[in-house]
Amino acid sequence: MSDESRAFCFRLITYHSSLITSEAMDGQQRIPILKVGRVLIVPIQVDMDDQTVMHLQERILTELERTGASGVLIDISLLEMVDSFIGRVLSDIAAMARIMDARTVVVGMQPAVAITLVELGLELRGVDTVLNVDEGIRLLRSEFAMDEDEETVEYGGPASLAEQVNRP
Repeated sequence: MSDESRAFCFRLITYHSSLITSEAMDGQQRIPILKVGRVLIVPIQVDMDDQTVMHLQERILTELERTGASGVLIDISLLEMVDSFIGRVLSDIAAMARIMDARTVVVGMQPAVAITLVELGLELRGVDTVLNVDEGIRLLRSEFAMDEDEETVEYGGPASLAEQVNRP
């Protein structure tokens, strides 16, 4: 993950409202779910075991129902390993989110993770992937066809989300 992307995620967590956290099943790991505008942002900052990924899936679906979000952006840029189970759960999250009228984008996949998924024969059906958070936000915004007036209401001005987050 580039320093710029790390700084973006940190500012996003620091400056935007609706930080929703709860402890993973083992009580030691926290994976935040942030609602920014109509998007749930899930920056995964720890390696996950099967129990953690299942708990995360449940939390994402609960937050989709609670908030009515239209998109889910899952940042896996800090994950060094994604096994077949985690890959399948990411696909399942996208399928379930689609049923709940939301689109899922996975951002920041490292080359080693992509290689592993291909070698395992996993296709992440229904999951859009892009290189970084900015591209993911841009993709979701284009999906929602936000116009400038709507963006002003959602993000407090016509500037891009990244500009909003990066301001002092």
